[in-house]
Amino acid sequence: MSATTQQQWVCPTCRQRNPFEADICAGCQLSFSAQLRVSPTPTQDRATRYAVGLRELVIVLGLFVLWRVASSVSIGGTDAALARGRWIYHVERMLGVGNEVDVQAGVLGHPLVVQLLDLFYLAAHIGSLVVFLPWLFIRHRAQYARWRNTIAVFTLLSLLVQLISVAPPRLLPQYGFVDTAVRYKQSAYTALGQGMVGQLSSMPSIHVGWAIAIAIAVITVSTSKWRWLIVLHPIATCYVVVATANHFWLDGVAAAMLLGIVLAAQAYGLQRYRTWTATCRRPMTTWPVAAASSDSTTTSPTTCRS
Repeated sequence: MSATTQQQWVCPTCRQRNPFEADICAGCQLSFSAQLRVSPTPTQDRATRYAVGLRELVIVLGLFVLWRVASSVSIGGTDAALARGRWIYHVERMLGVGNEVDVQAGVLGHPLVVQLLDLFYLAAHIGSLVVFLPWLFIRHRAQYARWRNTIAVFTLLSLLVQLISVAPPRLLPQYGFVDTAVRYKQSAYTALGQGMVGQLSSMPSIHVGWAIAIAIAVITVSTSKWRWLIVLHPIATCYVVVATANHFWLDGVAAAMLLGIVLAAQAYGLQRYRTWTATCRRPMTTWPVAAASSDSTTTSPTTCRS
């Protein structure tokens, strides 16, 4: 094995070890060649870290605002949305999927439980991201960009799908559904079709998609023996969105499928990127480090072949 294939360089921002052939850090997208111009001082290094943190905060807040605004936009009127909701209900019955009405009936006799479920629906999806993203950024910086991008792309694709209006179960009382948030005055909505968050954007369930993405990320990046407890988060989310009549089961299935497409496309793109960067060569500098078994100090000039 040649010395070139054994060498690595360490990103000064996120400490990710990258193949010697790669120019872009897989953890934070920092350019290798850009860093050749100057060796940062400790003060500059801290400033870079703060700047990266501020940039990520702005990105996440921007995506949140986009989600809140875009989710209020839909194609088609209320009648079309209600018709699609009824269609999903009948398709589930044809497929033999468990009736959401039965799930909700199990909690309607317990007002305190219902109110707790409504609060979970209102806050848990945002709260989980507020906890998850800073944890990932601080503890597992090398994996942060990947999962931030995964959640962002999933959300954007979901918003595109949600342009086709679909009514949630709680707007179909003829089947026995109860709008529990309205009953206990916990609704985040005003009149139908008003408010920042649209009521006719139930397919797919972004709540379920985010919960599944967070669970997969925690299980794959963490080494704690307790990491498997995060599986309870998507399970609880699926139960809550159904028990509160905010989503059909198929809304969650659609979210899981869309997330799977995003993850598969991301894996394919990463593999192609690694294949391409394997054709690149560049000289070593003072701040990249070599792998343990490397003896040679010979480097080759930078070349890239597409």
